[in-house]
Amino acid sequence: MSGLATPLNISESVWKMIQEARETSWRRFGRKIWFYAPGFIYYTNRYFRSSSVSFPSISVTGSYCSLNCDHCGARILRTMIPARTPERLMEVCAELKSRGAVGCLISGGCMPDGSVPISRFIDAIREIKKNLGLTIVVHTGLINFNTALRLREAGVDAVSIDIIGSDETIREVYHLNVGVDKYAEALEALKRAGIPFTPHILVGLHYGSIRGEYEALRIIAEHNPSALIIIIFFPIKKTKMEALKPPAPESVIDIFLRARFMMPNAPIALGCARPKGNYRAAIDVLAVEAGVNAIAFPSVEAIERAKNLGLETIFSEVCCSQIYRDCLSP
Repeated sequence: MSGLATPLNISESVWKMIQEARETSWRRFGRKIWFYAPGFIYYTNRYFRSSSVSFPSISVTGSYCSLNCDHCGARILRTMIPARTPERLMEVCAELKSRGAVGCLISGGCMPDGSVPISRFIDAIREIKKNLGLTIVVHTGLINFNTALRLREAGVDAVSIDIIGSDETIREVYHLNVGVDKYAEALEALKRAGIPFTPHILVGLHYGSIRGEYEALRIIAEHNPSALIIIIFFPIKKTKMEALKPPAPESVIDIFLRARFMMPNAPIALGCARPKGNYRAAIDVLAVEAGVNAIAFPSVEAIERAKNLGLETIFSEVCCSQIYRDCLSP
């Protein structure tokens, strides 16, 4: 496999599967790839430079999360713009719009039941959509049908939700006393509500090892998602998992391949949360080889590999969840 940043143990049989996955993707979605660079992470190279205000992330709980998961410890929330009241959320979005934002991710920490307390912000989100016209992606955590329906009626562009396929991982990493069935119920609620939803699978969530990812794929495939977003565990300083290593790239690409063959009609994106450096370059190139439809904050190596394959490369400053809309547009 020429062009990879680091040597990997890819067998001939796996390489044939990579080629098959690529052809499957190209037949369905064409020879295109979207590269997303929303404003909540600084991104610049010789191919693209993002705006810091184009698509920021907002936390409706500030830096608070009751779960304090082992992999995150609420550290990621500290990188978001706090907006703890509906009024403040509307103020923040109006200010962002005036500075040139095209949308935002609305997220937050979880409550003890695994949900993000988004319900009391839905009326504000409706006003934001009506008056500002921003693209709004909401990261919900566990969600019920009523909340999903209200989000759809408010005009939310997509709901993102992490899906975990291991009861043990839910209990030990998330500190949450529910089973995998609750995640399946959340997907069913989103499907019934008719809102675009883009489930995430965090590969290596169980302390860097593969545990419930294949079960998560199965559950997601049963619900026909708008798109699938694959992200990868990376150690965050000052968390309980800061000394651990991310999963082997070979394990990650196997998840990609299974996802493509299980969901041939769903766009697949490599999301923003993943390790940096040589690891990212290698994974990104493998993803391009396997026909991924989108990559958030792509490495230069991935961009160049896509160009070498003759793909049309399209850059965007919104969240990669919008791949469901972008790649199916005429």
